[in-house]
Amino acid sequence: MADAERSLERLFRLTANRKMYARQAATVGAVVARPGYALMRSIDEVGEISMGDLARACSMDPAATGRQVRALEDDGIVERVAGADDGRTVVVRLTDEGRSVLRRIVEVRTSYLAKVLDGWPEHDRAELIRLVDRLVDGLRSVPFKPTPRGG
Repeated sequence: MADAERSLERLFRLTANRKMYARQAATVGAVVARPGYALMRSIDEVGEISMGDLARACSMDPAATGRQVRALEDDGIVERVAGADDGRTVVVRLTDEGRSVLRRIVEVRTSYLAKVLDGWPEHDRAELIRLVDRLVDGLRSVPFKPTPRGG
């Protein structure tokens, strides 16, 4: 398992790389933090969503979700409005600008990934998708319980 953990760490470091992030932001023409992007994708999937449901959908702490939504709101990407079913409930939805930014991010990321995987056979690409989805499902369903340190 140490090899798997090491490989995942390499992937996580690469995706958190500031230079890659800066290049993506420059290409997209907007700066959206990775957690903000996850929120945007979740909002886009349902149209509008309450803050609590959004935090759960993204496996984020509610306070962190609030901070990210505020940043997206400040940039004109999302807006908070009264819920259609219950005016006392506040929901978040993408603005027109937010949908445009999300579309550009998805286009840039999809194009980049297509170039990365261009030489891969179709069955390898399909297997990668299947295994990553399986890994994500496992990471979500298995509780993280660190081994107590012996002393």
